[in-house]
Amino acid sequence: MFKYKDININYIRYGNIEKQSVVLLHGWGQNIEMMKPVGDSLTDNDVIIIDLPGHGKSEEPKEVWELKDFVEMIHELLKTLNIQNPILIGHSFGGKLSLLYASMYPVKKLILFGSPFKVKKNPNSLKVKTLKKLKTLPGLKNIAEIMKKHIGSTDYRNASPMMRDILVKHVNTDITENVKKITCPTIIIWGTNDAAVPITDAYDLEKLIKDSAVIPYEGCTHYAYLERLGQTNSIIKNFIKER
Repeated sequence: MFKYKDININYIRYGNIEKQSVVLLHGWGQNIEMMKPVGDSLTDNDVIIIDLPGHGKSEEPKEVWELKDFVEMIHELLKTLNIQNPILIGHSFGGKLSLLYASMYPVKKLILFGSPFKVKKNPNSLKVKTLKKLKTLPGLKNIAEIMKKHIGSTDYRNASPMMRDILVKHVNTDITENVKKITCPTIIIWGTNDAAVPITDAYDLEKLIKDSAVIPYEGCTHYAYLERLGQTNSIIKNFIKER
């Protein structure tokens, strides 16, 4: 556990601590388990996955946090772990935080999955449809069960008043101007059928980040990175490999 602003933040660290640090950030209403299928493929590196405040085993903030408060928490944790210039991997809300982090602090590379930066819609609206699809894909039944257990566990309807206020603030925060400051190499993995954050946002990000490229997953949803997990992990390993 890591203590920040008098709240306990849960994280896991595994893999090769001597190698490049890769930090994974989950989406709203999720937790470490949702990013572990990606982290587990990267154990040649130093892997850190965080339960964002108010999610998983991390305590919720004692006041309404801005997005920058989440970024500062992540930065302080990484400083405590003596990690500089990390590779960031973020899905949805975690992707938005990754974008903001990369606009404020040095980041070696950035990997985004369905990451809003202009308008935030409810990423849980297609939960049932997505779960049904995942269960039909080879090897993903267990991941579907993880999603069933964790997606939406702290969405707006079930969240505490504090987390509801934070969610509303997140939804209404536009970080377009921040995104323009990002200079690190970036890949943007997105489902063409993402109804939570449309793929047009992916191409808008590509225009805003100079060294970036969109990798569309045809027919996939907001959880495209899991729907084609093998492809996702292969792309990431190739992208972060030292040249």
